[in-house]
Amino acid sequence: MPADTTTDNPLAGVQNSPGVAKPDAIVKGSDITRTFGGLVAVDVGHLEIQRGVITALIGPNGAGKTTLFNLLTGFDVPDSGRWSFNDHSLARVPAYKVARLGMVRTFQLTKVLSKLTVIENMRLGATGQRGEKFWSAPFRALWRSQEDEITQRADEILARFKLDTKRADFAGSLSGGQRKLLEMARSLMVDPELIMLDEPMAGVNPALKQSLLEHVKSLRDEGRTVLFVEHDMDMVRDISDWVVVMAQGQIVAEGTPDQVMSDQAVIDAYLGAHHDTDITQLDEADLERETEAELDEEAKDD
Repeated sequence: MPADTTTDNPLAGVQNSPGVAKPDAIVKGSDITRTFGGLVAVDVGHLEIQRGVITALIGPNGAGKTTLFNLLTGFDVPDSGRWSFNDHSLARVPAYKVARLGMVRTFQLTKVLSKLTVIENMRLGATGQRGEKFWSAPFRALWRSQEDEITQRADEILARFKLDTKRADFAGSLSGGQRKLLEMARSLMVDPELIMLDEPMAGVNPALKQSLLEHVKSLRDEGRTVLFVEHDMDMVRDISDWVVVMAQGQIVAEGTPDQVMSDQAVIDAYLGAHHDTDITQLDEADLERETEAELDEEAKDD
């Protein structure tokens, strides 16, 4: 497991510009492109993710955030580009091997195995199990002790995520928020260095949001690196050390949460070039009123 860290933010003093180099990058990527027909979904010139911090990846819908996640983790293949994890090239590396290297992800739409119990889902997350091998699987004596160790670790993680009372329940019976917790808990079974969370708060009720936030922070406190996609700007400002902003497949801004929230390029990407307001000052009601006003103006012009 990564060592505990209590140091100050290592990104202090790093220039807030797209593609800026980081002091100790765990992920590096250059010239990454992905097109779907005539649509350029991702066109990233350079990206580095700092080790040991929480980095948020934000941007409007359709910006290419999830596609970039898929490319980095082996769930999709780019048209071009180079990217690495701990200086290990990930070109053409399948998703399961990326996970074994210590780079795991969760999904916006949870992918728990609904017809297995919670503890069975957890056990499946562990790698290198002797009981999964063809020649040793029939002989329980060869893998029983290892399975006991895996089960003990799974129970400890479930207790940490307050899912131990759901241990014997089918994963399909869990609420949306509990499934998010289970996915995050299961990802820890491989003892990863980097955890990538795709919209961890999507569909989660307010009662569980604070619990999820604390769990994300605890991952950083353990010395792990977190990269997450999120639309909740309050969450982004609350827990992230660094923010990367995508728009139309490109990285348009990077910096601390405060720097990014007031960056004109970010405001333009979300709201259009005629806005000059910090995006955190605009709630949904404000945006709805602005949209209605613009539609009224268009109707009058017609």
